[in-house]
Amino acid sequence: MQFVIVTGMSGAGKSSVVHILEDIGYYCIDNMPPTLITKFVALCQHSNLVMDKIAFVVDARSGERITHLTDEIKEFKNNGNLCEVLFLEASDETIIKRYKETRRKHPHAKGGLLIDGISAERQLLSEIRDHSDYIIDTTGLLTKQLKEQVLALFEDHKKYKSISVNIISFGFKRGLPLDTDLLFDVRFLPNPFYEDDLKEKTGLDAAVRDYVIKTDVAQSFLEKLYDMIDFLLPQYIAEGKSQLVISIGCTGGKHRSVSVAEELAAVLSKNNYYTVVNHRDIKA
Repeated sequence: MQFVIVTGMSGAGKSSVVHILEDIGYYCIDNMPPTLITKFVALCQHSNLVMDKIAFVVDARSGERITHLTDEIKEFKNNGNLCEVLFLEASDETIIKRYKETRRKHPHAKGGLLIDGISAERQLLSEIRDHSDYIIDTTGLLTKQLKEQVLALFEDHKKYKSISVNIISFGFKRGLPLDTDLLFDVRFLPNPFYEDDLKEKTGLDAAVRDYVIKTDVAQSFLEKLYDMIDFLLPQYIAEGKSQLVISIGCTGGKHRSVSVAEELAAVLSKNNYYTVVNHRDIKA
């Protein structure tokens, strides 16, 4: 049997992921108490039911019991079961917007401010996030994009190496991204901001990418960057690390960092690393 545990922040898209998993043949169980997972699996294994792919949604609705999830997963894997954990998260602003639209009550707000509930939930889920196999930040993601990422992990997952790479482009003037493992400053590259015909474009536009990437200094930097990342990723895998966050920054986060992030993501994807790109400040 193949098992997936879907967890993460309320409002980050767990319901959407369940629908996607159901479409590819998973039997999905929502709001599963962590301590019942092993018992349910044992029941399935000794029954006549044909269920080779099962997904559990376990989240903060379980209250303090969610803190037992990490131990349950360890025991589960020690018994020889194949289990992967997908953690969904989103920015505070995104979660607040989604709750305002749905008018649903946050499980940890308890009559207080929504932001307090979100903060309490982040703290409660911090340990399981650290032990997750995959993390998807749904901030700014369309449903179609979320579906593509989930299918890449759980429908075509065998083609990917056992580490997920999250590449974040950002602007230094808006602060450093949280949870960064590796950070690269590309403010030494030529800046399209000072070109009238490129200023209002972004690193997603071919003209900007060409302006930044096709210079000799950029080509030399990228060659060294690829070589370093190619060396580091197998070392992280050997250490047991399941996800890596690479942040690439320029001044505003719209041109140079975006261009380099896209180039790096393309190379890693070609080399069968599951790669997610988040351009944090591209619309700022």
